[in-house]
Amino acid sequence: MVQRKYWGEIKDPIYGYVRITEAERKIIDSYPFQRLRRIRQLAGAEYVYPGANHTRFEHSIGVMHLAGTFIDNPQLSQIISEDEAQTVRIAALLHDVGHGPFSHVFEHVLTKFLGKTHEDMTTWVITNSEISDIINSLGYDPKVIGALAVGRLNKPDMAFMDQIIRSAVDADKLDFVVRDTYHTGAEYGFVDVFRLAYTVDVIDGNLSVDVGSLSALESFILARIESFKSIYFHRVGRAVQIMLAMAMEQAKDDLGLVDFKSPEEYLALNDYVLWAKLRENEKSREIIERLERRKLLKCAYDPPPFYIRDMIVSSILNVEGIRNRIRDEIADEANVDPQSIIIDVPTLSSVPYHHAFPLEPMEIPVFHKTRDGRKISSRLSEVSGIFDLLKGFMNILRVYTEEEHLKRVQEVSERLFGELPFTMRISY
Repeated sequence: MVQRKYWGEIKDPIYGYVRITEAERKIIDSYPFQRLRRIRQLAGAEYVYPGANHTRFEHSIGVMHLAGTFIDNPQLSQIISEDEAQTVRIAALLHDVGHGPFSHVFEHVLTKFLGKTHEDMTTWVITNSEISDIINSLGYDPKVIGALAVGRLNKPDMAFMDQIIRSAVDADKLDFVVRDTYHTGAEYGFVDVFRLAYTVDVIDGNLSVDVGSLSALESFILARIESFKSIYFHRVGRAVQIMLAMAMEQAKDDLGLVDFKSPEEYLALNDYVLWAKLRENEKSREIIERLERRKLLKCAYDPPPFYIRDMIVSSILNVEGIRNRIRDEIADEANVDPQSIIIDVPTLSSVPYHHAFPLEPMEIPVFHKTRDGRKISSRLSEVSGIFDLLKGFMNILRVYTEEEHLKRVQEVSERLFGELPFTMRISY
């Protein structure tokens, strides 16, 4: 393998000095990537954790660094060329370049009104903005980078290249678990991300985790689940995200939020710009002013998360029509306006995985080595009792309303869904 030439270093609070090549520096210095400085990683979480003001910019650099760690490990470095390695690192660097303002909150607007995700926008930006010209000038193919950045390159016999960026144990998830817990302070044990990155191997073209790293893998899965419960799905953070989504929907047409025709128009939006626009618009101003005074929606019903393995059962409450019928029934019994009630069901597959192995959903490929050097594949649930208990969908069902309706909505919700223990009732 050709020795990689680095241009310099970036100081990172998680990994120390992150080394970058000249090609990576040119990508980092582009406008689309620099815009990520103005897109927060965890919109809404700062209302719970004041330190959670980090951005997609440093996360993307971290993902590139971990992707480089994957491809430099002893197993992968023997089967990937330096040109392919640089392709993976650039794709990892750009994996979030299509995020809209407030990250996943804007995705609600993209999905509902355009049928798009931030991944679709990422590929679009990479192949149609100045990023495309830079990638071409570096001797790479923007279409290849654009597909790989979202884990959809599908190169024959090299699915592992996609899986470094998008899988159950990828550079993206490893970085956001350690980075987000660091900045929030809500840390759940130690996750040895480097142990996982150094020991993964490729079996039949796919990434597989060495059973020798089982404790690190279990720690990662547990930390990810706890992070979703305490950070990403925190009831206060979700209240902020719901309010932002409501503000965007109300001002969508006035502000032309889904009317962009070019990557440049889309990239002109960031957290600062959209906040100011929403504050100036008469349809969304009240919500933004409430956020500025922390006058948030209140959670009237918040039972513990529950786990279901059946995807169909888990997805029922994600159907908007079903949620609206539940909302209307609560509103009718509580004698409040249905628009004052929000049913929040942020379902998460606890171990989503996109791979080519013929395994059941939510499995993670693992292997062990025999004395004669053979590598035997198996399912994680066969070697990890912890994983077998946790695999499935983590479901959260909450009912939000305005503070003046809190008691009535809480009483009706408990009659409908089941009474909560006294210690779990929310009074603030």
